Amino acid sequence: MDFTSNSSFSLFNSPESLQKEHEQQYDNVLMPSIFGVICFFGIFGNSVVIYTIVKKTKLCAQQTVPDIFIFSLSMADLLFLLGMPFLIHQLVGNGSWCFGATMCTVITALDSNSQIVSTYILTVMTLDRYLATVHPIRFKHVRTPCVARVAVALVWSFSLLSITPVWMYTGLMPLKDGSVGCALLLPNPATDTYWFTLYQFFLAFALPWVVICWVFFKILQNMSATVAPLPPCSLRVRTKKVTRMAVAICLAFFSCWAPYYILQLAHLGVQRPTFAFMYAYNIAISLGYANSCINPFIYIVLSETFKRKFIVAIRPTHKVFRVAPALPDGSMSLKMAPDNTHSSHLQSPRELLHNMLPVTVAVH
Repeated sequence: MDFTSNSSFSLFNSPESLQKEHEQQYDNVLMPSIFGVICFFGIFGNSVVIYTIVKKTKLCAQQTVPDIFIFSLSMADLLFLLGMPFLIHQLVGNGSWCFGATMCTVITALDSNSQIVSTYILTVMTLDRYLATVHPIRFKHVRTPCVARVAVALVWSFSLLSITPVWMYTGLMPLKDGSVGCALLLPNPATDTYWFTLYQFFLAFALPWVVICWVFFKILQNMSATVAPLPPCSLRVRTKKVTRMAVAICLAFFSCWAPYYILQLAHLGVQRPTFAFMYAYNIAISLGYANSCINPFIYIVLSETFKRKFIVAIRPTHKVFRVAPALPDGSMSLKMAPDNTHSSHLQSPRELLHNMLPVTVAVH
């Protein structure tokens, strides 16, 4: 990891900085430990979110628009965190890479792609909050699960396209001790690193953050000046809660990623980084990874709906055996139905019988 890399491997790895990091001895215990804790809790938290939404979808056969965005954000965060074990290995090994050229390209691309996807999913979530709050009726036909899935697919496609330089130039470079490092080998590091740093800053941070701030400003402006008829009270309360969660997620994103991008820009004017600067850069990277760890706990703390979904997802399903009418051949059908206290009210006896799982017991 170095000052021209993306988060873990930092997106702008240059041979000179990687050699410098390899020569200087970082704290090989503290940073890997911090990254290990972030990796563990982040993977656990995002896995819980993904499991909860998948289980809820199976039970209800319906995904809401927030469900789709939260699921996609958790998937991006999870993929982002899966690169951390490779980062930890690099830290322990002082920059050496032993996983081969293909894995070097794949892991670096996965790392940078997931970061950009997370940023733009947050941006799309913010735009969705704008439509839900400012135009809840006018754009109701736009805020559908189908449109949300298309938006997520476009975000992933755009991100994969935007990291084309990573696919093209990531590779292995020799180190002085005979090992190799994983680096972004730009054709002309002196100038390319400068433009590439600005490219990432504006594409993955500045532009999305300007859009997010503008949208939330419009939301607050509308809330303070609206005179139009409002939707039903229950819908307003739910919209307010979801908007509060979206604001918290966006603030967490800014707080965690702003130090990283500020130091990336500062490094452009630093010829010989001090140990303090390098240590601060490692802390900034850990904050960036911590953002993917924090999001699931924001859902749990701020969303009562998510808490209920999680309880339903982990609650064991109790099965009840029921005896169906005798079959023509004289056998009896013993059927196992899920424990659903509302089934008798929502389904006719024929529909309930059809949905139960048959286990036939012969009676002679």
